[in-house]
Amino acid sequence: MPHLDITAGQSGADATPAPDGLGDSGTRLWESVAGDFDLDVHEQLVLLQACRTADVLDRLAQRADGADLTVRNAKGELVTAPWITEHRQQSLVLARLLASLRMPSGEEDGRPQRRGAARGSYGVRAAIRSVS
Repeated sequence: MPHLDITAGQSGADATPAPDGLGDSGTRLWESVAGDFDLDVHEQLVLLQACRTADVLDRLAQRADGADLTVRNAKGELVTAPWITEHRQQSLVLARLLASLRMPSGEEDGRPQRRGAARGSYGVRAAIRSVS
């Protein structure tokens, strides 16, 4: 994977330009977020990972276009094609990365979102003990 310089071309006057090496979706995502918000370095790094993930999703979608949704595994069983499974996993990664940026939903002004950052597959559960 090529090295991407997220500091290239920073002038402070306008949005940070999209890093070199991003594809179409990654570049559009970068420009739409970095163009509207002043991001700290740690937020730029999360955004960069989200942009890379968006580009991976594009490549997986191209791979799946017109292909069978199932393949035979080593045992000869029909299973979900690996690019479909990976697309699902990358979609979850993208959603979590974007949620961790806490961007407004469009209905509210400013940051942060009402929800917290990405949590994981399962929410936090409260432990309940019976008191005797």
